[in-house]
Amino acid sequence: MPVQVPKDKGIDRTLSIFLDGYEFIQKRTQKHHLDVYETKVLGKKVALLSGEAGVKLFYDNEKMKRNGAMPPHILNTLFGKGGVQTLDGKSHEHRKRLFMSLMTPEGLEELQKLTTRQWDAYTRKWEKKNKVNLFEESLELLTKVGCEWAGIPIEEKAVPKRSKDLNRLIEGASKIGPQYLASLRARNRLEKWIESVIHKVRQGQHETRKGSALNEMAFHQDLNGDLLDKQVAAVELINVIRPLVAISRYLVFGAVAFEENPEWKEKIHSNDEDLRCFIQEVRRYYPFFPFLAALTTKDFEWQQYHFKQGQMVMLDLYGTNHDPRIWENPDQFEPGRFRDYKGSIFELVPQGGGDYDTGHRCPGEWPTIEVMKASFSFMSKHLTYQLPKQDMSYSLREIPTLPKSGFVMKKVCNK
Repeated sequence: MPVQVPKDKGIDRTLSIFLDGYEFIQKRTQKHHLDVYETKVLGKKVALLSGEAGVKLFYDNEKMKRNGAMPPHILNTLFGKGGVQTLDGKSHEHRKRLFMSLMTPEGLEELQKLTTRQWDAYTRKWEKKNKVNLFEESLELLTKVGCEWAGIPIEEKAVPKRSKDLNRLIEGASKIGPQYLASLRARNRLEKWIESVIHKVRQGQHETRKGSALNEMAFHQDLNGDLLDKQVAAVELINVIRPLVAISRYLVFGAVAFEENPEWKEKIHSNDEDLRCFIQEVRRYYPFFPFLAALTTKDFEWQQYHFKQGQMVMLDLYGTNHDPRIWENPDQFEPGRFRDYKGSIFELVPQGGGDYDTGHRCPGEWPTIEVMKASFSFMSKHLTYQLPKQDMSYSLREIPTLPKSGFVMKKVCNK
């Protein structure tokens, strides 16, 4: 007997995204043990996808496209206009190769070294402070790492301002009112800053390192052989450093995980394999980016649901990372699950899934892992501190979410 795909009742469920947060799709698909569910967002019919099968469909380039899928609210703040996330077909493949060219073994090793160096410098400054908020400090730390790795010149006094603006892009995308407007202003400031840097590079007023993100974005040619528009080049360069700054949330969640699972802090002190497992479980277990959007390219039927051409589709990242069909005890923090893990590219999807080179999987995933390697290794081997009383809980209704205290430390010592 055919299974009728369930639907939300009523005119619209946009408000439910704010009420349910990260669990918006999960509550619907997992309740019915299905990979697809229909709802309405902003008055339009939307198909919600979850689970391994849903991820595979979402990354089928013959059935899905990205151009026009991103809500302007998010495009204008988080990703910027004209970036790789909005492209399809040959244009996307060409631009994606630009990003993947930065992910060389030498480049990623350099990123890890830069991260360790900044951790050492920052913790020595923290030794002189009464209290340290790890989230606020890591925003600045990772802004410096990102700019140095990308080859972007930045003055020390400008780091706090730039780090706050980069964080506003991340936080404002899911907000309305004053916070959203603050995010728009931050996007404008950052693009103007980076555009001026790119202009100087193209005019020969600033030397760049060949292979650096700044050099490659400044002189990248599109399929017609033309340099990228200065504004688009700025958007793409921000798309290199913004994801690195976003890792500050993973660092705070990792610090919480250390406190709640102290045995793992000891394990990764001397075992690279345990460090790898810990990183992957932090990425799987803790909330990061909630969902992604695409548009269907044609009419088709999948799991007895009829998709219409041009229909919006939303993919559940958080719910897939907590899908009991994929993960045993999904709501428990168990890094050991990754010791013998041989899952597919459609299961662990904190930053999207699918193929790196031809698909829309985030190229920032590799740098994320390298920064987390350097950070958690340093924290386990060299960082000691005391924890004052604080609230380290977090809400799944808040996008993006974070432990409420930001993880406050006192008597920090670089041992």
